[in-house]
Amino acid sequence: MDIKKIEKVLEKEPAFRLKQVKKAIFGDLVGGWNEVTTLSQALRQKLAESCPLLELEAGKVLTSKDDQTVKALFRLKDGLKIESVLMKHEDGAMRLKPHLPLISSLQEEISCRRTVCVSSQAGCAMHCQFCATGQQGFKRNLSSSEIIDQIIFFSRLLKETKERVSNIVFMGMGEPFLNYQNVLEAIRILNDKDGLNIGSRHISISTCGVTEGIKKLAEEKLQVNLAISLNASNNELRTKLMPINKDYPVEKILAAVEDYVKQTKRKVMFEYLMIDGVNDSPAQARELTKLLKKPLYFVNLISFNPVGHSIFKPSAGKKIKIFKETLEKAGVQVTQRHRFGKEIKAACGQLAGGR
Repeated sequence: MDIKKIEKVLEKEPAFRLKQVKKAIFGDLVGGWNEVTTLSQALRQKLAESCPLLELEAGKVLTSKDDQTVKALFRLKDGLKIESVLMKHEDGAMRLKPHLPLISSLQEEISCRRTVCVSSQAGCAMHCQFCATGQQGFKRNLSSSEIIDQIIFFSRLLKETKERVSNIVFMGMGEPFLNYQNVLEAIRILNDKDGLNIGSRHISISTCGVTEGIKKLAEEKLQVNLAISLNASNNELRTKLMPINKDYPVEKILAAVEDYVKQTKRKVMFEYLMIDGVNDSPAQARELTKLLKKPLYFVNLISFNPVGHSIFKPSAGKKIKIFKETLEKAGVQVTQRHRFGKEIKAACGQLAGGR
């Protein structure tokens, strides 16, 4: 759904036509232009010929046994494939300790949240060793329309059960800040009251630490949430896990985050993937406390999810518990992410465009 193309088709129509069309697309979630009966037959035909309602072709859709996770495979016009995930958070599926504030779209204790994990690129140039997307390399950026269409697809799916998408996380395939303009354009449409009307505080962007993007986001008049994929307590280990650390080392990222916090007064989440025998020791937890013991920082621990022929394994529950307690005792705010979709390869780091 290319809103700019739609605007061009409607440029000679009265202004209220665009409002009607937006309501049909984002509010009514119509599946075809013929359903938009507020428009003339001729105008519907014209839109149908030049403005497809979805520019993505939906392929295989997988649902987890507990019905909490739905993964969809999409084919782009040029044949490339991407994946996106719908996560259904029921009451108490992800609870915070009472003393922690509710600040992230991933952390809010809201009953029956429906979160879409959206992709911003086909493939990824980051080459993170623990991520299936990173192992396939970068193909291209997605347009804002291709980003929006992923959410519209799941919105239509939820419409069948009289539910709606409540949260968006840019944590799917790709590095969002390397497709900054299209990601921000998509967010503005998502946030628009005539669009999907999703509050900016219910939208999160996760980055490997692209500092230029962090600095740009600090200047935006959007209260979206920022998450940093950190995964190590020092540069030596982080470079092994995430080659991008050579360009964006820990101290450079933390300096950009500190400036971001000063400008926005918003909390920042640091994602930390727990990998057995690699980054999960008490000593590494203590090292992490020296970096992240700040009032507006908090750590989100994520159990590693197996990908491909990876040599990595997830940390044992006991190790995660000790790691978490070490951070808490030192005064670091910390949560543990609920695992979604592992069985259908829809969990963190497992998206690979159907491979």
